[in-house]
Amino acid sequence: MRSYTAPFGLLRAHFMSVRSLLYSSPNLQHRRSQMASQISATDGRLSLASLPKSNIFTSKLPSDPAFETPETSHRAPREALGPRLVRGALYTFVRPEPAEESKLLGVSPKAMEDLGLKSGEELTSQFKALVSGNDFCWDEEVGGIYPWAQCYGGIAQFSELTKRSGSWAGQLGDGRAISLFEATNPRTNIRYELQLKGAGRTPYSRFADGKAVLRSSIREYVVSEGITLPLSLSALGVPTTRALAITLLPQSKVLRERIEPGAIVARFAESWLRIGTFDLLRARGDRALIRQLATYVAEDVFQGWEALPAMVSLDQNQSSDAVDNPSRQIPWDQIQAHQGVQENRFARLYREIARRNAKTVAAWQAYGFMNGVLNTDNTSIYGLSLDYGPFAFMDNFDPEYTPNHDDHLLRYSYKNQPTIIWWNLVRLGESLGELIGAGDDVDKEGFIRDGLTEETAPAAIQRAQDIIDRTGNEFRIVFLNEYKRLMSKRLGLKNQKDSDFQDLFSELLDTLEALELDFNHFFRRLSNVSLADIETEQMRKEIASIFFHNEGFGGIGYTEDSARQRVGDWLDKWRHRIIEDWSPEHDLERQKLMQTTNPKFLPRGWILDEVIERVERRGDREVLGRIMNMALNPFNDEWGQDRDEEERFCGDVPKFKRAMMCSCSS
Repeated sequence: MRSYTAPFGLLRAHFMSVRSLLYSSPNLQHRRSQMASQISATDGRLSLASLPKSNIFTSKLPSDPAFETPETSHRAPREALGPRLVRGALYTFVRPEPAEESKLLGVSPKAMEDLGLKSGEELTSQFKALVSGNDFCWDEEVGGIYPWAQCYGGIAQFSELTKRSGSWAGQLGDGRAISLFEATNPRTNIRYELQLKGAGRTPYSRFADGKAVLRSSIREYVVSEGITLPLSLSALGVPTTRALAITLLPQSKVLRERIEPGAIVARFAESWLRIGTFDLLRARGDRALIRQLATYVAEDVFQGWEALPAMVSLDQNQSSDAVDNPSRQIPWDQIQAHQGVQENRFARLYREIARRNAKTVAAWQAYGFMNGVLNTDNTSIYGLSLDYGPFAFMDNFDPEYTPNHDDHLLRYSYKNQPTIIWWNLVRLGESLGELIGAGDDVDKEGFIRDGLTEETAPAAIQRAQDIIDRTGNEFRIVFLNEYKRLMSKRLGLKNQKDSDFQDLFSELLDTLEALELDFNHFFRRLSNVSLADIETEQMRKEIASIFFHNEGFGGIGYTEDSARQRVGDWLDKWRHRIIEDWSPEHDLERQKLMQTTNPKFLPRGWILDEVIERVERRGDREVLGRIMNMALNPFNDEWGQDRDEEERFCGDVPKFKRAMMCSCSS
């Protein structure tokens, strides 16, 4: 029977023989005993040498056939590991380029804690060598772990000709990022993949140099920690990749828009897999590897098939709450046995990835964050904010603002981010289309070997389309529920009402846009407003000016009185909603809660530009530490550092530095 996989762009392919690269340690029991005693002695935090390390990614997925084992890569000349096409693989073993000279500029104490590294470890020579690329811990005794760079593709979407359809960029991959190992925090049992960005060329560097400039490294180092996961009470709670350390390479001169000093960011994430990883396999028709990768994601990134969302009907009448909180307690075999089930386990994997990204983009919208480049290779399978280039936080509220000066079509503007993320998820649905469309046949030998046939294809195509459409509905519901939850929290509301979206959220955004007011400053200043301050119309009009810029309000057609009136009218609606949720005697409690939700400090573009200039040109290393302290504790009123500097960085954005734009190399 003829194979029929063309509708999904999938060609016949034989299963790839994958050799396991797991290494066993003869001293494993002894090392475990040592680690247990060290954990007890250090309150659960370990030295770099003792931190549990693994290479599950490289042990379960196929390597570059040119360097199939770490030994072959280790013996190869460094220049042999440079740019070329790599097929039938998800990574290449490649070692960092040693730096002639390095200077450690900063280490995130929060990252040290979350990785499970003990305080003071950052002062050791081994730590400094590791984060500068001069030591990558290839230790036979801990399992023969060897560095690697991932292979993936992507759809780049800046083409004037293709408009919203995007254009295929081909093989991309980790052109300047090299993963060193996976590290598991023994206290939390969370596993992270640690990598160096800017450590030299890989097979995926194309015509680039594999380096990172100090400018872009400072931006990523500060922002990825400043919007870190809610493991920290001081975090904004936006899921993100993380930054451990930043290292200056004084002898490295890198050409971008100008010649700039080089740097390395040591960063980590639960997974660095992207939608673009699946894109490349689909483009090459490697259906066996798509299945293998999807299985890896479910079993080793998301902790097993049973951890995925349970089946939901997603009828139009399905309640938002039921979709937003699907049961995760139903075993897969019971779901599979459910009469009339249309979703197999790969469909549920697709839904999990969509749900994660829905919540992340909702957090972006609620806090006015723009990624700047949302190609499929910049969209995380895990739902993380990924690859910080021309990102920005919103200054004056403008839904059409994009921080990327190459984005002439405003494709990645603030208002488009939810749509673009879903567009990328549809591309993922196409990559998984054969698997999710196969239904109950997905594990049958004939399907695994040959794929869809001419007879089975029409039903599978329709099933896959239905699942993608229903997942789109689920994405929308999860996104809206999370956005409403976060906005309600920012406005100090305990409960949600259907009317809040129009009367409070939309009206507030329209007011901010019309008067050209600062998005995040408004929420922070509102946090300090008591109900007693806005009891009367006159009081509301008088207090309205605290939300204006130093030079006043903006917009066209408003007078001082009408601008104050518009803000006052909104404050009146907000006041009535607060009274519904809070008794007057608890108003101070409400203010404090809002102050722990709405940051006083954000690492805005103009601040990062000043920090970059001071570090790079004036040699002011201390300012980087102060800014990181503020980013890690954004809700503080003060940080006990330079008081004038703190207030300036938290104050009005200079008029001609608002809505800054930068390049993809930033």
